Amino acid sequence: MQNIELPADIPKRKELLDAYDRTFGRIHQTPLMTSTQLNDLYDAQFYFKAENFQKAGSFKSRGAVNAVFSLSEEQSAKGVCTHSSGNHAQALARAAALKGIPAHIVMPETAPKVKVAAVKDYGAQITFCPPTLKDRESTLAKIQNQTGATEIHPYNLPAVIAGQSTLAQEIQKQMETEPDMIITPVGGGGLLSGTALAVHHFFRNTSVYAAEPEGADDAFKSFHNKKFFPSENPNTIADGLLTSLGSRTFPVIMNHVNDIVTVREESIIKAMRFIWERMKIIIEPSSAVPLAAIFEHKIEVKSKTIVLVLSGGNLDLDYLPWQ
Repeated sequence: MQNIELPADIPKRKELLDAYDRTFGRIHQTPLMTSTQLNDLYDAQFYFKAENFQKAGSFKSRGAVNAVFSLSEEQSAKGVCTHSSGNHAQALARAAALKGIPAHIVMPETAPKVKVAAVKDYGAQITFCPPTLKDRESTLAKIQNQTGATEIHPYNLPAVIAGQSTLAQEIQKQMETEPDMIITPVGGGGLLSGTALAVHHFFRNTSVYAAEPEGADDAFKSFHNKKFFPSENPNTIADGLLTSLGSRTFPVIMNHVNDIVTVREESIIKAMRFIWERMKIIIEPSSAVPLAAIFEHKIEVKSKTIVLVLSGGNLDLDYLPWQ
């Protein structure tokens, strides 16, 4: 862990507790699942925090619900907006529908049809644009100017980070004793920073680790070089982990995360298939990255209790990585 100055608006202990209360009843309390075969294989006790069973299919619902239900009446009347091609789009659309306010989602023309359909089903207004970050941002700016909607960033927003902290708070309430470690995937860092803050404030002896694909290793580089590296031309089947860390998530990670490791694509596929075949649950590739780190022996787990976060289960069944 490195001492890098934290922005003043990083959520504090009370804000994390408020997020738990605010989201309670509006999201699922997802189960902790086990695998005897994995326990025996590594002489450890594994728990899987199954966010693939979360509302809208991923942990993103935690941050989206907390952010939307934190808005003032004036902000709520004008609705919310974001650009996203994935889980955040669905989560924000659902959260807005739950509150009964407008949601404007900018999606690239190449967005998977299954995710577009899900966003539409929640009643959001979709605007399509060319699949570049510049086009996504400029299109969103136009919509924001036209509507006055509040932008809900997928990860670099205090209310979103606080919302993601509810996952670790939930783990603490579900387990009789604290785990030795929690391992999450890392993309933009919202889940990881929220988890790290919760562990910092509410746990005593738990370490926080993250794993990411070798082909999208910006967080790994940033962490180990102690300076921010953007995500440039990422190449991985874990499409939820393509984004760069944020100006808020990066310093939280540097201060409160024990280590970040990388994994190979073949290990991601192996881990994903293991969870599908042995645990009988559907996860997306990003969810398999922490288990891939175990398969590659990147984190020492012998005789420890470990929680692996299965971040979501949204994927196109016509394009599975082993087909």
